[in-house]
Amino acid sequence: MNDRYDGYDQRNEQYELVGYDEFGQPVYRQVQQAPSYEQHSGYGYGYDPYATGQQPPVPPAPPQQQPAQSYDPYGTGTYDPYGQAAGTGEQPRVAQPSRQQTEQATAYIPQQAPPPQEPDRQDREYRTEQFSFVEEPDENSEDVIDWLKFTESRSERREEARRRGRNRVVALVVVLALCVVGGVGYLWYAGKLPFLSEDTAKSGAEAAAGPQNRDVIVVHLHNTKGGETLSALLVNNSTTGQGTTVLLPNTLALTDEDGTATTLRKSVDDDGSSGTSGAIDTLLGTDVEGTWRLDTPYLNNLVELVGDIDIDTNADVPDPAKKGTDLVHKGENQTLSGPMAVAYATYQGKGEAETAQLMRFGQVMQGVLRKLSSDPQAATTTVQTLAQILDPSLTEKDLGAFLAKLADHAKEGDYKTALLPVQQGGTLSEAAANSVVKDVLGGTVKAPAKGDSLRVAIKNATGVKTRTETARVALVNGGYTFVEGGTGTSLATSQVTYGDDAGKQDAVEVAKTLGLSTSAVKKGKAAANADVSVVLGQDYTGK
Repeated sequence: MNDRYDGYDQRNEQYELVGYDEFGQPVYRQVQQAPSYEQHSGYGYGYDPYATGQQPPVPPAPPQQQPAQSYDPYGTGTYDPYGQAAGTGEQPRVAQPSRQQTEQATAYIPQQAPPPQEPDRQDREYRTEQFSFVEEPDENSEDVIDWLKFTESRSERREEARRRGRNRVVALVVVLALCVVGGVGYLWYAGKLPFLSEDTAKSGAEAAAGPQNRDVIVVHLHNTKGGETLSALLVNNSTTGQGTTVLLPNTLALTDEDGTATTLRKSVDDDGSSGTSGAIDTLLGTDVEGTWRLDTPYLNNLVELVGDIDIDTNADVPDPAKKGTDLVHKGENQTLSGPMAVAYATYQGKGEAETAQLMRFGQVMQGVLRKLSSDPQAATTTVQTLAQILDPSLTEKDLGAFLAKLADHAKEGDYKTALLPVQQGGTLSEAAANSVVKDVLGGTVKAPAKGDSLRVAIKNATGVKTRTETARVALVNGGYTFVEGGTGTSLATSQVTYGDDAGKQDAVEVAKTLGLSTSAVKKGKAAANADVSVVLGQDYTGK
């Protein structure tokens, strides 16, 4: 082995271990250099202190204030080139270091792997991967872990709470916006917006004053157990958005197709649906579009289909199947099933007028409409489920669509029931003509269509009852439609009245037909259900 240093002496640069890097490699740093042999002893390159027979010259001793420079690179404790003063004579021979000592003293260069070590426990160097760490239990470690978990969970809960709060705010804003839009839309549709109320009221008044669109059908409730037939007009006023049931007394005076005087009760029995609807049109000036015959078993089924009805009853109705018990009890907001509704609608107590029974029928009809669907298709399905044989003038689809409109009015509270008042003898009073006929039914005087006969209302003020029949025969024979106007207080001179200038000539012809003077014709307020009104005075003889 040649231990000579050629050109560069690595022992002059010493390094010491300062730690390990992130990859487990040792990290060194250069230590302060001691004076070289060349500086202290003048020996240059080529000197071999280990050659046989040669004694290395003793270099001069370093200053005493630098004891750290005494250095034994081989760890033998026998060689101290700086420990004695130079020039004192021959120095003792230094023992040659062993190979192991030489390798152990070799300096390490950074980034170089350390040389392999002998398994000497005192000189062995360990790397990180050679250690296994044993975690010693610490009584405070669990507390630290719990605290960390608590802190983390608390932060998560705060974040979750903030997130939920934001979601709630967004949802609340969306709901409020929808409610506002829906509310404004409904108010606009209903015409109840404050800034539109004046215009709406003005337009509503104009609509009420102007021409109105009304759909009318007549319904007859036939009691299959031998009772009276009850009749009513169902009216849908699409102009004003109002629905009405107009109850018709059986004593109402009508004129049949040949001009013969009759009553509503007799007309239903004799003339059937078409003849009765025509007589009603003649009397009231309406345009009945169809007839709905509703027998009591079908009324029972209808109430069951809509899911019972709730009405305020005004009488206790006995149970026909159980004597001594009541099927329907008097009271507010009573729930009636199908059989109960039929019993209440057809009930007439002892000593009660016919109008009391009619009013109960009207209550049941309005209760049914409140429960019926306002969807035309659903209402038609209900009608079809009844499996009735309807009058040819009214199909199931037409009846379903019509009832759906009335049901919508009833649900909105825009529905009412009115009784057509008649005088003794079945004639209409002026109050009835002005309130129900004109306002509800719209039975104002209309110009007769081509081919239609003129309607003439006759009021007998002669004091002789037979004069009414005389006038009726004269008018029917003259091609006019007779309208019963009842009786009035005695009047000396007859009067013939027309409503507008277009009806003046018709009024003159009526006067001539009755044998009255044309001087009796004047413009004024005619009956609401007639084109020309005639009051027969004592000057009318019927000849």
